[in-house]
Amino acid sequence: MTVMTQAITLSLEPRNALSEAPEGHWCRDLQENGFAVVKGAIPLESALEYQQKAREWLKSFGNDELDFEKPDTWVARNLPVQSTINTFSAYGVAHEKFMWDARMEPGVVDAFAQIWGTDELIVSFDSLNITFPNRKDVPRKGPWEHVDQSPLRRGMHCVQGIINLSTSGPDDGGLVVYPGSHRHCDEFFDSKTDQSTWSSKDLYWFNQDQLAWFKEKGVQPHKVCADPGDLIVWDSRTIHYGAEPTENSKTIRTVIYAAYSPVTLASPETLRCKAEVFKKYGGTTHWPHDNVVVRRNWAMLPDGTRDPRDRDAPLEVPEVNDKLLKLAGVKGY
Repeated sequence: MTVMTQAITLSLEPRNALSEAPEGHWCRDLQENGFAVVKGAIPLESALEYQQKAREWLKSFGNDELDFEKPDTWVARNLPVQSTINTFSAYGVAHEKFMWDARMEPGVVDAFAQIWGTDELIVSFDSLNITFPNRKDVPRKGPWEHVDQSPLRRGMHCVQGIINLSTSGPDDGGLVVYPGSHRHCDEFFDSKTDQSTWSSKDLYWFNQDQLAWFKEKGVQPHKVCADPGDLIVWDSRTIHYGAEPTENSKTIRTVIYAAYSPVTLASPETLRCKAEVFKKYGGTTHWPHDNVVVRRNWAMLPDGTRDPRDRDAPLEVPEVNDKLLKLAGVKGY
């Protein structure tokens, strides 16, 4: 990743079409609130098929004890290794056929084309999240408010996405955002932080005192609710975190993280790295056009050894065509 040498970078907002969105359009919600829900980006039937494929993938590691109808079986010994609680990024999962099929859904790609004002896009090789409610073998995780953009960047540089394959109600696991926080980030970083502590890493964590500053401006947390087939998008400057299910939830959350950016935002070096990651069936961060590191996402056991169930290729490889290769950043537009 290139280290930035100046405090701020040029805003990318003139390159997108959000300012032209009519009142009431979800693009206007994204611009004003920092997040939006695109209803029915994927047909319901397709979303449920992808959910089933995700479950089949989860059961493909040879442990027949895992039963989606029996909460007692929702424990670590019956699951592949997770990169974080509930998130799977190893085993080549980023390049499973169902993951690419979901990423290439016309309604998903078109939504990001509307955001950026171009259909020449590249996509992140991001993770699968399957959250079992009220697991007994892991501690509950509290809020972990953050943004996925460095204070050194100004303006909208990345829009993240969740392809929703399950119901996300008020009690279910899902995304919590601080609506409008993206509009206050510059003022916060300039007036409430020491610039010498800023990092070029596109991640910034907030403590409770810092969140209080936003709340004084009327910015309050909001649980995003969505249906299977909906697409949730948010500006990476918007404060957010993934909420655990409450004790009332019975929903197994199933989502695919996917972010898209104009290919023109990626440097030739980044595209070369992206092609190498693609060849290795590796993963990336939420950023499609930056922060790409060539590495193999090994599945590591707690003792530091590689999981013998790990795979050098996806269980079901995607159908490689021009559309996929262009979205992967491997082939030019």
